[in-house]
Amino acid sequence: MADSKPDDAESLFEAPPMGEQERMCEAILFASADPVTVRELESRLPHGCDVAEALVHLRKRYEGRGVRLVRVGDAWAMRTAPDLGFLMQKETVETRKLSRAAIETLAIIAYHQPATRAEIEEIRGVSVSRGTVDQLLELEWIRFGRRRMTPGRPVTYVVTQEFLDHFGLENARDLPGLKELRAAGLLDNRPPPGAMQGPDDQGEEEEVIGQSELFED
Repeated sequence: MADSKPDDAESLFEAPPMGEQERMCEAILFASADPVTVRELESRLPHGCDVAEALVHLRKRYEGRGVRLVRVGDAWAMRTAPDLGFLMQKETVETRKLSRAAIETLAIIAYHQPATRAEIEEIRGVSVSRGTVDQLLELEWIRFGRRRMTPGRPVTYVVTQEFLDHFGLENARDLPGLKELRAAGLLDNRPPPGAMQGPDDQGEEEEVIGQSELFED
């Protein structure tokens, strides 16, 4: 008579019910201040769990609630519903001042990524100082991308997941259009490309415009 494995041999690795998987994902996401990737969730949940399916159910469960499950790049996070953001204004708004040069540089990178320093300067019509780029790097709103396969192999810049999370974007394709940018004061009459001026840290870095729309959630 052939030996047979006990029925509970495979049950040692049986995944919890989907409802329990949802609860586990919910607990991790609720306790995390930063977005959590599917891979990170899979590493924490028991073997055999279907994290992707659990997130779909969990996202539907939170529709219309005060908080919702949102996708941020390749990660997921619990965030306040957009229409209730005003209730958190005093607790979440931070006073940050970016120069016009930094705002314009950030916008160019977001819309034209990956972008090199030379491409940013061509679009802006002025030189880009190292201080401007360093400021955005310190904020962790941009990062280094791949080098271009062109002479000199210039480095490129792209926006980060922190940038998307701060502005409530799932990906860069969700960036506002021209109308929204004008309303936010991020578009202005600039010198035509090629009319190079001095580095923007010689005066322009001191020019700060109102940007509540840029920094408030």
